Amino acid sequence: MRELPLTRRIVTANDGEGQSYIAEDGPTSSVNVADNIPGFRNNNIWRTLGCEASIDAPDTIEEQVGVMPPRGGTVIRVVDIPPEPKDPAALKSAYEARKKSNLYPDMDLHPSDRHPAMHTTDTVDYAIVLHGEITAVMEKDETVMKAGDILIQRGTNHAWANRSDDFARIAFVLVESAR
Repeated sequence: MRELPLTRRIVTANDGEGQSYIAEDGPTSSVNVADNIPGFRNNNIWRTLGCEASIDAPDTIEEQVGVMPPRGGTVIRVVDIPPEPKDPAALKSAYEARKKSNLYPDMDLHPSDRHPAMHTTDTVDYAIVLHGEITAVMEKDETVMKAGDILIQRGTNHAWANRSDDFARIAFVLVESAR
């Protein structure tokens, strides 16, 4: 049996001028193995400090409104993103319609020539591609992510572009954060 490839970790950042870019793209540097279990590998991807939650807290997901997690908390969601229109005018129109739908009223939108859905949130996000492929668009660059890839989004201006011919499914864990 062949081992799986190392987990791809992509980390975003802002440069000195405040422009978003991909700061790291490659396997995580924190991998633990169990010598007595061939092929076992624990890939530590990222960690944050704080955000203590109660183990016995009730399910409050029905109260979730918008994109942001509750103050001092987290939210996990799975988003299915259909292929985007290839025509730039149709793409812009599609995102204008989504903005009017008020799905994410608390999202800080920054439409640009890079992508009409550029936005920021005051969160650290873990984006895990579950199916398909998606392009993570930053102000200075972009990268194509495939199933199994993980992006650490650190409050930077970004967009998700599905330029494929199939749906992309992404799990997002948003951790409320301070700038």
